[in-house]
Order: sequence, then C-alpha cells, then structure tokens
Amino acid sequence: MENQKTNKLNQLKIPIILFIFFWTVAILLWQLQKHFIYLFNFGYIGTSIALGAGAYEILPREKKPTGRRLAQLFVGLYLLGYLGVYRHENMQIEGFFFYIAGGIFGASVIHYLIAKVVNPIIIGRGWCGWACWTAMALDYLPYKINKKGRLSSKWEKLRYIHFFLSLAFVLILWLNFSYGPTQAKINGLIWLIAGNVIYFGSGIILAFVLKDNRAFCKYLCPITVILKISSRFALFKMEGDKNKCTNCKACSKTCPMDIEIHEYIQQGKRVLSTECIICQTCTTVCPQNAISMTCKFDMGGKEIIRRK
Repeated sequence: MENQKTNKLNQLKIPIILFIFFWTVAILLWQLQKHFIYLFNFGYIGTSIALGAGAYEILPREKKPTGRRLAQLFVGLYLLGYLGVYRHENMQIEGFFFYIAGGIFGASVIHYLIAKVVNPIIIGRGWCGWACWTAMALDYLPYKINKKGRLSSKWEKLRYIHFFLSLAFVLILWLNFSYGPTQAKINGLIWLIAGNVIYFGSGIILAFVLKDNRAFCKYLCPITVILKISSRFALFKMEGDKNKCTNCKACSKTCPMDIEIHEYIQQGKRVLSTECIICQTCTTVCPQNAISMTCKFDMGGKEIIRRK
C-alpha cells in the first residue's frame, strides 16, 4: 500500500511542480502589481497545464495523449479567446515587440517573458507541445506522423526570417509612421486576427502540402527563435535507458518533430535537441518503457534530426 502511494506521488511529481511554479508566479505578480488578473491568469494556466499533465500520467498508455490535448485546449482557448478576443490583448509577437520597446507591462510582455524565456529553462519547449494555440488546432489535422522526415535545414531559416521581419515591421511602423505601442494596444484585436489568419492559414497549407501537422513549427514559427535559446538549458528533458532500449526506433519514427531519439539513447545522452516539444509521444510508443522525463543539468543544442 505504501509503495502504491509512493508510485502515485512519483507519477504526479512533475504536474505538482508545474502547479506550484505557476501559482508562485501568479501570487508574486498579483502582489507586485496589485491586480487580480495576474492571479487569475497564471493560476488558470498553471492549473490547466497541471491537470493535463496529471491526466497524462494517470491515464493508460493509449489514452495518455488526451491529457496533453486537454491542456492545449484549456490554455489555448483561454489565451486566444479570453485575453485575445474578449480583452483585445495584442498577444502576437508584434505586440510583444511593441510593448517591450515602449515599456508597457502588458499581457503579451508577461506571457512571452515567462512562457517563452523563463519557463523553457525549466521544461524546454513544453509550451509548443502543451499550450500553443496554433498547434492546438494543427495537431487535429491528419498528418501526426511525418513519414519522410524534414526538409533540408535551409528551410528552417525561414522562421528566423519571419522573426526579424516581424521586428522590422514593428520598427518601421513606429519610427516612420508614428504607430507605436499605444496604437498597437488599442488595435490589439486587429493584430490578433491578422496574425492568426497568417499563422493558421500557412500552418494548414504546410501540413497538407508536406503531410506534416507540425511543419509550421519546424519552418515558419517565429516564436521558436526565442524558445530554442533558453530551452538549451532546460532542466527537464526526455531520456532513455540504454540498457532497456532494443533500438526498434519506434520513438524516432513517431516523433512529431522528426528527432532521432534512439540515437541519443544509444549515445547514453538525454534528448538534447532544442526541437523537442516534450509531447512525450516517445514514452507512449516505446515497447520497453525505456523513455521518461528526467531532471538534470546539461547543455542542449545537439541536433540529430531525421531528414528526407
């Protein structure tokens, strides 16, 4: 009985850590800013992710992805629907550029700094796997497994071009047309709609053309430029037990980000790729239960990617 309780606590260790982390941030910002929205915002997001992660841990293997989908829906619909559509917050990356340049401590600044800069140091690109509102929709398209591998790494430079074009667009509007942070805040809903038409449109087109739901994440998403930097230092990463691994390559064949996970395992290393979105698909398909998430310190960035 005691062992069963210990096992359940071990299963829920990561959801509990995430819950505590987000609620700590929520309470600190609430006290510093004296505004209830900070408590509600980060408390809601933390609870949603923790519930999804908890469901993932306790559900049987074949149903585990349901937990991740729940977290995606709860967080994605909140950020897109409540903060974006209802409160007209400029949650696009352009809003972040406008606000931070103008010294506006708005929702997008807080969101990007915590979710896209600080949080990846803890759990890598977990945002992409568990909370992104674009991926929330793209993951329901029919191409969950990319059978042919990625395009050449040259195509991945498009996301960097997208990032710097967005930044340049903001600077041009501000410096040449006097369209600054205040106007961007007022027109937050317009930015949100325009940005998501581009994101969802290009994401769906790429998914069907390349037969890969996550093609947008790999080639076009500008947010990955930020995430890939801090996720190098992530404490939580996926790791395989080399002694259990039979090198069946099921993990690599089903990885939505085309990471050659089995190669890391055979080398006795954690998955050091900054492309890993911590979706944990590899854990659900491994027949030997050889893969899990571990907490250590190592430097990520070594990319072993399956390509065409």
